[in-house]
Amino acid sequence: MRNHLRTFMLLAALTALFVGVGYLVGGPTGMAIAFVLAAGMNLVSYWNADKIVLRMYRAREVDPNAAEPLLRNYAADVYELADRAGMPRPKVYVIDQDQPNAFATGRDPQHAAVAATRGLLAMLDRREVRGVMAHELAHVKNRDTLTMTITATVAGAISALANFAFFFGGRDEEGRPAGIVPMIAVALLAPIAASLVQFAISRSREYEADRIGAEIAGDPQALASALQKIEAYARGGYVNPDAERNPATAHMFIINPLAGGPGRRGDSLFSTHPATHNRVAALMGMTGIAAEARAFAETQEAPPRRRAGTAVPVTGARSGPWS
Repeated sequence: MRNHLRTFMLLAALTALFVGVGYLVGGPTGMAIAFVLAAGMNLVSYWNADKIVLRMYRAREVDPNAAEPLLRNYAADVYELADRAGMPRPKVYVIDQDQPNAFATGRDPQHAAVAATRGLLAMLDRREVRGVMAHELAHVKNRDTLTMTITATVAGAISALANFAFFFGGRDEEGRPAGIVPMIAVALLAPIAASLVQFAISRSREYEADRIGAEIAGDPQALASALQKIEAYARGGYVNPDAERNPATAHMFIINPLAGGPGRRGDSLFSTHPATHNRVAALMGMTGIAAEARAFAETQEAPPRRRAGTAVPVTGARSGPWS
């Protein structure tokens, strides 16, 4: 509930920012025109976002009866997890990229798709893959895919309006041309503010998807282990060329796919994803070993002594984001 309220407040802030920039650019008339344009952009995104993103990454739909065991097991596990969560079965796609990663897309659970890279399917064991895909199904169940599409569209519209204000000027309350200094400030600060709000929404939804995904799979440790493996691989310099060409889609992936994205020690205002060690600590807290997570958070210098049956080292903050 706390994350849902936070998302609503952040969306309201993004909308207010959009209205304010529209007003500065063209007064009441400019604001109305901006709303019409944004509505059109949102309508196109609502109906076609999944197709657009899947085409960007040249994703191929997986046949549930594929001859390749890796793909056949992948599709079967996604369907079984969706059935367990009481959701419609999504379309399943594979992306021919070596970087291990995954994302979900679609306007609602009835029109959803999940996609994993070949690198993820090859690097993780089946239990970890199930954890990752349960996380993506949680995004679908929470309708995060639609939320993130809206935020990306509005943030993009704010940046466009700010650029328009910079090059063509704006209007004050009485319809007179605004000064150059306010317009420069709008052009510089509005896109930054929009990005900060967009990133904050993305981070809050990642924590919630981790929690619900762990419940769907019934195995928080599997998702925690997968997150650590994916980040370790990303730190090795393996990039996703399609993501580098389309950085606005980075927030959709389970781990930031952009070069230099992973590896931050804490949740940053300018990061699309929470720090992985914070996510792992929260997941491990769900397994009843939160005390070990808290003890290690005091140092964050060396891995803790592993307890029998613990699959991954625990890192993270003093208390999990779901506490």
